[in-house]
Amino acid sequence: MKKCNGSVLISLLACALLAMVAATPLHVSAATTPAMGVHAAKTKPMKRVQPAASNLLYHGGPVVGSTTHTFAIFWEPVGTFVSPTYNSLITRYFHDIGGSKLYHNDIQYRDSGGHFAKNSVFSGTFVDTAPYPANPLSDTQIQAEVSHAKSVNGWTSSIDSAFFVFTARNENICLTPSLCSFTAFCGYHNFFGSGTIYVVLPYTGTSLAGCGTPATPNHDIDADSTINITSHEQNESATDPFLSAWFDLTGNEIGDRCNFVFGRILASGGDVVFNGHPYIVQKEWDNTKSRCVLAGP
Repeated sequence: MKKCNGSVLISLLACALLAMVAATPLHVSAATTPAMGVHAAKTKPMKRVQPAASNLLYHGGPVVGSTTHTFAIFWEPVGTFVSPTYNSLITRYFHDIGGSKLYHNDIQYRDSGGHFAKNSVFSGTFVDTAPYPANPLSDTQIQAEVSHAKSVNGWTSSIDSAFFVFTARNENICLTPSLCSFTAFCGYHNFFGSGTIYVVLPYTGTSLAGCGTPATPNHDIDADSTINITSHEQNESATDPFLSAWFDLTGNEIGDRCNFVFGRILASGGDVVFNGHPYIVQKEWDNTKSRCVLAGP
Protein backbone atom coordinates (compact mmCIF):
# COMPACT_ATOMS: atom_id res chain seq x y z
CA MET A 1 0.00 0.00 0.00
CA LYS A 2 1.17 3.59 0.25
CA LYS A 3 4.45 4.18 1.92
CA CYS A 4 5.31 6.18 4.95
CA ASN A 5 8.62 7.92 5.16
CA GLY A 6 11.19 5.69 6.65
CA SER A 7 13.74 3.00 6.00
CA VAL A 8 11.30 0.39 7.24
CA LEU A 9 7.83 0.43 5.81
CA ILE A 10 4.80 -1.74 6.13
CA SER A 11 2.35 -2.54 3.35
CA LEU A 12 -0.95 -2.53 5.15
CA LEU A 13 -3.86 -3.87 3.19
CA ALA A 14 -6.05 -1.19 4.68
CA CYS A 15 -9.19 0.09 3.08
CA ALA A 16 -9.35 3.25 5.08
CA LEU A 17 -7.27 6.35 5.49
CA LEU A 18 -3.55 6.00 6.07
CA ALA A 19 -1.96 8.67 8.13
CA MET A 20 1.66 9.65 8.29
CA VAL A 21 3.43 7.76 11.01
CA ALA A 22 6.65 9.45 11.96
CA ALA A 23 8.17 7.24 14.59
CA THR A 24 7.14 3.68 13.78
CA PRO A 25 9.12 1.22 11.65
CA LEU A 26 6.19 0.38 9.40
CA HIS A 27 4.74 1.45 6.09
CA VAL A 28 1.07 2.30 5.89
CA SER A 29 -1.07 2.04 2.79
CA ALA A 30 -2.25 5.61 2.65
CA ALA A 31 0.54 7.64 3.99
CA THR A 32 4.16 8.23 3.26
CA THR A 33 7.00 8.88 5.65
CA PRO A 34 10.59 8.41 4.49
CA ALA A 35 12.47 7.48 7.60
CA MET A 36 10.22 5.18 9.52
CA GLY A 37 7.25 4.15 7.57
CA VAL A 38 4.19 1.98 7.74
CA HIS A 39 2.56 0.64 4.64
CA ALA A 40 -1.05 -0.28 5.33
CA ALA A 41 -3.70 -1.71 3.09
CA LYS A 42 -6.66 0.58 3.29
CA THR A 43 -10.12 -0.49 4.31
CA LYS A 44 -13.02 -0.33 1.87
CA PRO A 45 -13.42 3.03 0.15
CA MET A 46 -16.70 4.78 0.80
CA LYS A 47 -17.29 4.85 -2.92
CA ARG A 48 -15.61 3.12 -5.82
CA VAL A 49 -12.68 5.16 -7.04
CA GLN A 50 -11.14 4.65 -10.47
CA PRO A 51 -7.38 4.14 -9.95
CA ALA A 52 -5.08 6.69 -11.55
CA ALA A 53 -3.22 5.53 -14.65
CA SER A 54 0.30 6.45 -13.55
CA ASN A 55 2.55 3.39 -13.34
CA LEU A 56 4.65 1.96 -10.55
CA LEU A 57 8.29 3.08 -10.55
CA TYR A 58 11.39 1.11 -9.60
CA HIS A 59 13.31 2.56 -6.65
CA GLY A 60 16.40 0.34 -6.67
CA GLY A 61 15.62 -2.23 -3.97
CA PRO A 62 15.45 -6.02 -4.34
CA VAL A 63 12.37 -8.08 -5.16
CA VAL A 64 11.66 -11.75 -4.49
CA GLY A 65 14.19 -13.62 -6.59
CA SER A 66 12.26 -16.54 -8.04
CA THR A 67 10.02 -18.76 -5.90
CA THR A 68 8.57 -17.46 -2.65
CA HIS A 69 8.19 -19.86 0.25
CA THR A 70 5.14 -18.87 2.28
CA PHE A 71 4.56 -19.85 5.91
CA ALA A 72 1.23 -19.45 7.73
CA ILE A 73 1.17 -18.64 11.45
CA PHE A 74 -2.34 -18.99 12.88
CA TRP A 75 -2.21 -17.30 16.29
CA GLU A 76 -5.41 -18.61 17.87
CA PRO A 77 -5.34 -18.74 21.69
CA VAL A 78 -7.60 -21.18 23.49
CA GLY A 79 -11.12 -19.75 23.66
CA THR A 80 -10.80 -17.46 20.62
CA PHE A 81 -12.87 -17.89 17.45
CA VAL A 82 -12.14 -18.51 13.79
CA SER A 83 -14.65 -19.99 11.36
CA PRO A 84 -14.58 -23.80 10.94
CA THR A 85 -13.00 -23.68 7.47
CA TYR A 86 -10.88 -20.57 8.01
CA ASN A 87 -7.45 -22.17 8.29
CA SER A 88 -8.05 -24.84 5.65
CA LEU A 89 -9.28 -22.38 3.02
CA ILE A 90 -6.37 -20.03 3.62
CA THR A 91 -3.82 -22.82 3.35
CA ARG A 92 -5.57 -24.09 0.20
CA TYR A 93 -5.21 -20.62 -1.30
CA PHE A 94 -1.47 -20.67 -0.55
CA HIS A 95 -1.20 -23.99 -2.40
CA ASP A 96 -3.14 -22.59 -5.39
CA ILE A 97 -1.83 -19.06 -5.90
CA GLY A 98 1.68 -19.79 -7.19
CA GLY A 99 0.72 -21.04 -10.65
CA SER A 100 -2.09 -18.53 -11.14
CA LYS A 101 -2.31 -15.86 -13.82
CA LEU A 102 -2.70 -13.24 -11.10
CA TYR A 103 0.64 -14.12 -9.50
CA HIS A 104 2.17 -14.23 -12.99
CA ASN A 105 1.51 -10.49 -13.16
CA ASP A 106 4.44 -10.01 -10.76
CA ILE A 107 7.05 -11.15 -13.29
CA GLN A 108 7.18 -7.69 -14.89
CA TYR A 109 8.44 -6.13 -11.64
CA ARG A 110 12.17 -6.92 -11.75
CA ASP A 111 15.07 -5.57 -9.74
CA SER A 112 18.45 -4.33 -10.91
CA GLY A 113 19.77 -7.90 -10.96
CA GLY A 114 16.96 -9.10 -13.19
CA HIS A 115 15.25 -11.05 -10.41
CA PHE A 116 11.48 -11.39 -10.31
CA ALA A 117 8.80 -13.36 -8.49
CA LYS A 118 7.64 -16.15 -10.75
CA ASN A 119 6.19 -18.71 -8.36
CA SER A 120 5.00 -19.22 -4.79
CA VAL A 121 4.89 -22.45 -2.81
CA PHE A 122 3.37 -23.18 0.58
CA SER A 123 6.13 -24.37 2.89
CA GLY A 124 4.70 -24.65 6.38
CA THR A 125 1.97 -23.90 8.90
CA PHE A 126 1.94 -23.35 12.65
CA VAL A 127 -1.04 -22.99 14.99
CA ASP A 128 -0.11 -21.16 18.18
CA THR A 129 -2.63 -21.41 21.03
CA ALA A 130 -0.61 -19.25 23.41
CA PRO A 131 -2.50 -16.25 24.84
CA TYR A 132 -2.18 -12.83 23.28
CA PRO A 133 -0.03 -10.50 25.39
CA ALA A 134 -2.46 -7.64 24.80
CA ASN A 135 -5.46 -6.39 22.86
CA PRO A 136 -4.64 -4.54 20.75
CA LEU A 137 -1.38 -6.13 19.70
CA SER A 138 1.55 -3.95 18.68
CA ASP A 139 3.75 -4.55 15.67
CA THR A 140 6.61 -5.38 18.03
CA GLN A 141 4.50 -8.18 19.52
CA ILE A 142 3.69 -9.47 16.03
CA GLN A 143 7.40 -9.56 15.22
CA ALA A 144 8.02 -11.52 18.43
CA GLU A 145 5.40 -14.06 17.35
CA VAL A 146 7.10 -14.48 13.98
CA SER A 147 10.44 -15.06 15.72
CA HIS A 148 8.77 -17.57 18.05
CA ALA A 149 7.22 -19.52 15.16
CA LYS A 150 10.55 -19.58 13.33
CA SER A 151 12.32 -20.92 16.42
CA VAL A 152 9.73 -23.60 17.16
CA ASN A 153 9.62 -24.85 13.58
CA GLY A 154 13.22 -24.35 12.50
CA TRP A 155 12.20 -21.92 9.76
CA THR A 156 14.79 -19.50 8.42
CA SER A 157 14.52 -16.04 6.89
CA SER A 158 15.51 -15.01 3.38
CA ILE A 159 14.24 -12.69 0.68
CA ASP A 160 12.41 -15.70 -0.74
CA SER A 161 10.51 -16.48 2.48
CA ALA A 162 7.42 -14.68 3.80
CA PHE A 163 5.71 -15.30 7.14
CA PHE A 164 1.96 -14.61 7.29
CA VAL A 165 0.46 -14.02 10.75
CA PHE A 166 -3.31 -14.56 11.11
CA THR A 167 -5.09 -13.55 14.32
CA ALA A 168 -8.51 -14.54 15.67
CA ARG A 169 -11.78 -12.60 15.77
CA ASN A 170 -11.92 -9.42 17.85
CA GLU A 171 -8.15 -9.21 18.31
CA ASN A 172 -7.03 -5.80 17.09
CA ILE A 173 -3.62 -4.59 15.99
CA CYS A 174 -2.52 -0.98 16.37
CA LEU A 175 0.52 0.71 14.89
CA THR A 176 -0.22 3.89 16.82
CA PRO A 177 -3.12 4.70 19.15
CA SER A 178 -5.09 6.05 16.19
CA LEU A 179 -3.93 3.67 13.43
CA CYS A 180 -5.61 0.34 14.06
CA SER A 181 -7.03 -2.66 12.25
CA PHE A 182 -10.52 -2.44 10.74
CA THR A 183 -10.75 1.35 11.07
CA ALA A 184 -7.49 2.30 9.33
CA PHE A 185 -6.28 -0.90 7.67
CA CYS A 186 -7.12 -4.52 6.91
CA GLY A 187 -3.57 -5.89 6.83
CA TYR A 188 0.05 -4.97 6.15
CA HIS A 189 3.50 -6.26 5.26
CA ASN A 190 6.87 -5.30 6.67
CA PHE A 191 10.28 -6.71 7.59
CA PHE A 192 12.59 -6.70 10.59
CA GLY A 193 16.09 -7.75 11.62
CA SER A 194 18.43 -8.92 8.90
CA GLY A 195 15.56 -9.51 6.49
CA THR A 196 12.56 -11.34 7.94
CA ILE A 197 9.62 -10.52 5.69
CA TYR A 198 6.21 -10.82 7.32
CA VAL A 199 2.56 -10.09 6.58
CA VAL A 200 -0.08 -9.35 9.20
CA LEU A 201 -3.71 -10.39 8.63
CA PRO A 202 -6.24 -9.43 11.31
CA TYR A 203 -9.45 -11.49 11.27
CA THR A 204 -11.59 -9.73 8.66
CA GLY A 205 -14.79 -11.16 10.12
CA THR A 206 -14.32 -8.76 13.02
CA SER A 207 -15.46 -5.99 10.65
CA LEU A 208 -16.81 -7.11 7.29
CA ALA A 209 -18.05 -3.57 6.75
CA GLY A 210 -14.46 -2.40 6.57
CA CYS A 211 -12.62 -5.43 5.20
CA GLY A 212 -15.17 -7.87 3.73
CA THR A 213 -15.60 -9.08 0.15
CA PRO A 214 -18.80 -8.62 -1.91
CA ALA A 215 -19.17 -12.40 -2.40
CA THR A 216 -18.21 -15.64 -0.67
CA PRO A 217 -17.46 -18.39 -3.21
CA ASN A 218 -16.36 -20.81 -0.49
CA HIS A 219 -19.35 -20.14 1.77
CA ASP A 220 -17.13 -18.70 4.48
CA ILE A 221 -17.23 -14.92 4.28
CA ASP A 222 -14.55 -14.55 6.97
CA ALA A 223 -12.06 -16.79 5.17
CA ASP A 224 -12.89 -15.43 1.71
CA SER A 225 -12.44 -11.86 2.94
CA THR A 226 -9.11 -12.62 4.60
CA ILE A 227 -7.89 -14.43 1.47
CA ASN A 228 -8.56 -11.25 -0.50
CA ILE A 229 -6.43 -9.20 1.90
CA THR A 230 -3.79 -11.94 1.87
CA SER A 231 -3.60 -11.77 -1.93
CA HIS A 232 -3.19 -7.99 -1.84
CA GLU A 233 -0.34 -8.17 0.64
CA GLN A 234 1.29 -11.24 -0.88
CA ASN A 235 1.77 -9.55 -4.24
CA GLU A 236 3.12 -6.44 -2.54
CA SER A 237 5.56 -8.38 -0.38
CA ALA A 238 6.89 -10.08 -3.54
CA THR A 239 7.36 -6.90 -5.57
CA ASP A 240 8.36 -4.59 -2.70
CA PRO A 241 9.63 -6.85 0.11
CA PHE A 242 11.85 -4.26 1.83
CA LEU A 243 9.71 -1.27 0.86
CA SER A 244 12.40 -0.03 -1.51
CA ALA A 245 11.47 -1.52 -4.88
CA TRP A 246 8.19 -0.98 -6.76
CA PHE A 247 5.69 1.78 -5.85
CA ASP A 248 4.32 4.89 -7.50
CA LEU A 249 5.04 8.55 -6.83
CA THR A 250 2.53 8.66 -3.98
CA GLY A 251 3.83 5.48 -2.31
CA ASN A 252 1.15 3.09 -3.58
CA GLU A 253 2.29 -0.46 -4.25
CA ILE A 254 0.92 -3.00 -6.73
CA GLY A 255 -2.09 -3.85 -4.55
CA ASP A 256 -2.85 -0.33 -3.33
CA ARG A 257 -3.48 0.87 -6.85
CA CYS A 258 -6.42 -1.55 -7.10
CA ASN A 259 -7.62 -1.68 -3.51
CA PHE A 260 -10.96 -3.56 -3.36
CA VAL A 261 -11.36 -3.46 -7.16
CA PHE A 262 -12.81 -6.85 -8.12
CA GLY A 263 -13.56 -8.58 -11.38
CA ARG A 264 -16.86 -9.91 -12.71
CA ILE A 265 -18.40 -12.58 -10.49
CA LEU A 266 -18.21 -15.95 -12.26
CA ALA A 267 -20.55 -18.93 -12.04
CA SER A 268 -18.23 -20.33 -9.37
CA GLY A 269 -19.15 -17.44 -7.09
CA GLY A 270 -15.76 -15.74 -7.19
CA ASP A 271 -13.92 -13.62 -9.75
CA VAL A 272 -11.06 -16.11 -10.27
CA VAL A 273 -10.49 -19.85 -10.25
CA PHE A 274 -7.05 -21.06 -9.13
CA ASN A 275 -6.23 -24.74 -9.52
CA GLY A 276 -9.93 -25.54 -9.85
CA HIS A 277 -10.90 -23.63 -6.70
CA PRO A 278 -12.91 -20.37 -6.65
CA TYR A 279 -11.74 -17.21 -4.89
CA ILE A 280 -12.71 -13.57 -4.84
CA VAL A 281 -9.58 -11.43 -4.87
CA GLN A 282 -8.95 -7.86 -5.87
CA LYS A 283 -7.08 -6.98 -9.02
CA GLU A 284 -3.41 -5.95 -9.08
CA TRP A 285 -1.70 -3.20 -11.07
CA ASP A 286 -0.27 -4.11 -14.49
CA ASN A 287 2.42 -1.65 -15.65
CA THR A 288 2.30 -2.95 -19.22
CA LYS A 289 -1.39 -2.11 -19.52
CA SER A 290 -1.55 0.73 -16.98
CA ARG A 291 -4.62 -0.74 -15.34
CA CYS A 292 -5.83 -3.24 -12.76
CA VAL A 293 -5.92 -6.88 -13.89
CA LEU A 294 -6.61 -10.40 -12.66
CA ALA A 295 -4.20 -11.95 -15.17
CA GLY A 296 -0.70 -10.70 -15.86
CA PRO A 297 1.22 -10.26 -19.11
